[in-house]
Amino acid sequence: MEAAAFECHKEVDAVDIESFQGEKPKLIQPTSLKDPQLHKLKEALVYWINSTLKSERIVVQSLEEDLYDGLVLHHLLSKLAGVQVSVEEMALTSVAQIHKLGLILEQLDERLGLQDSSRNKWNVKLIHNKDLLATLHLLVAMVRAFQPELDLPHNVTVEVVVMEVNRSGIESDVMMEVLTDERDAGSDAQRGTERDDPVEQLLKSEAHKVNVVKKAILRFVNQSMSSMGLEVADMDKQFADGVILLLLIGQLEGFFVPLSHFNLTPVNHSEMLHNVTLALDLLSDTGLRVPRVDPRDIVSLDATATLKVLYALFMKHKGK
Repeated sequence: MEAAAFECHKEVDAVDIESFQGEKPKLIQPTSLKDPQLHKLKEALVYWINSTLKSERIVVQSLEEDLYDGLVLHHLLSKLAGVQVSVEEMALTSVAQIHKLGLILEQLDERLGLQDSSRNKWNVKLIHNKDLLATLHLLVAMVRAFQPELDLPHNVTVEVVVMEVNRSGIESDVMMEVLTDERDAGSDAQRGTERDDPVEQLLKSEAHKVNVVKKAILRFVNQSMSSMGLEVADMDKQFADGVILLLLIGQLEGFFVPLSHFNLTPVNHSEMLHNVTLALDLLSDTGLRVPRVDPRDIVSLDATATLKVLYALFMKHKGK
C-alpha cells in the first residue's frame, strides 16, 4: 500500500503543485486499473458511445484520450438530449477546448438534474486533464439519465488515493470509490426483456427441447455454409472470432463483406471484437434486431448470446 501511494506521490509531484492548492485530487491505484470489472465497464461505455454515435461516424477507442476536447461529449449531448450548443466543431487549442467543455458540461449538468456543480465528481479541469475517474463518473451518470435500460457491469469499485496538497507537502489517504452499484444492472428492464425473448424462454425448457432447437439451427447453418466449403461443429465456440458469423450473414443476406473490412484471421481479442461488432451492425442495418446481445459476450464464448443471433437468423431465413 505504501509503495502504491509513493507511486501516486511521484505522479502528483510531477505536476505543478500550485495548480492543486486547496483541492483533493484522486488517483486510481495501479492495482485497480487492472481490475477485470473496471475493464468491462470501460469496454461497455466505449461500445455505448460508438453505438450511439455510429451515424455520426465517430469512433472512440480510449475514454481518457478521446473525450477531453469536448467533441464526443458535444455529439452525445446533441444525440441523447437534443441539445444544440453553439460551439465550434473542432476546438484545437487548449483555451478553446476548455471553453467548449464548460458550455457542454453546463448543459449536461442541467439535464442530469445536478444543481450544485461543486458536488459533482467531474468538472471541466478534470475532463480536460484526461482524468479517467472523473470521465467514468460522468459517463455512468449519462447512461443512467439517458439510457437507463442499458446494462452496465454493476458493483464496480476502485481503490483511489486522495491527495491533499498544501504548502507543507502532500498528504494522502486511501479509499474505495463506487463507480456503479446494483441499480446499474437494469434488473427490471432485464426481467421484462427476458419475458419477451424467445431464446430466454427456450433455455428455461427441458434440456432435450433445447437440444432439438440447437441441432436444427446447426443444420441450418451448415446447409447455408456448404457452398463455401465450411462446416460448424461447435456453435458455442466457432462464432467467437466473428469470421464465420460475417460469412454466414453475407451468405444469407446476399451481399459480400469486403475482406478489408474485417480480420479474416484474428489473433487477439480486439480483432475478434471488431469482427463481431461489425456482424451485429450489419444485422441491424438489415433490420434484424437481436435483443440484449453484446458483441463482447459472443467473443467471451457466451453460448446464450451466440444462440440469440443464430436463432434470429434461423427464424428469418429458415423457409427460404
